[in-house]
Amino acid sequence: MAMNAARLKEENRRYRGTGGVSERNRSDGFAPAFLDSESGAIHPSCLADGSPAPCHCLDGLPAPLVTGRDASGRVVAVRSCVVAGFVRDGVFYTREQAARAVAIAECGP
Repeated sequence: MAMNAARLKEENRRYRGTGGVSERNRSDGFAPAFLDSESGAIHPSCLADGSPAPCHCLDGLPAPLVTGRDASGRVVAVRSCVVAGFVRDGVFYTREQAARAVAIAECGP
C-alpha cells in the first residue's frame, strides 16, 4: 500500500496518545522521518521548501520516491517502500518502536 495522506492520518489515529505520534515524542528527542525500506535511507520530514516539518509531511521527500502529485504539485503519494516513523540520534524508529521507547522513558528507572 502506497504511503499517502490517508495512511498517515490512519497511523496517527492508531497511535494517538502514545509516543508513536510527534506531539508525544518530540520532548524525548524524536523528529518525524521516513525510511526508504529498500535502500535503508532515512529522510527527515521536511516541508516543500526543505525546512524541517513538525509532523510527517510528504512534500519534502526526494522525487524518486514520489508516485503522485496533485494539480498544484503537492506530493499526494509515495512508493510503498516508504515507512513513516521517527529519527533520534541518527537512528530510525518505527511508530511502534518510538511508542515503546517513550513508554519506557515515562516509567522511569
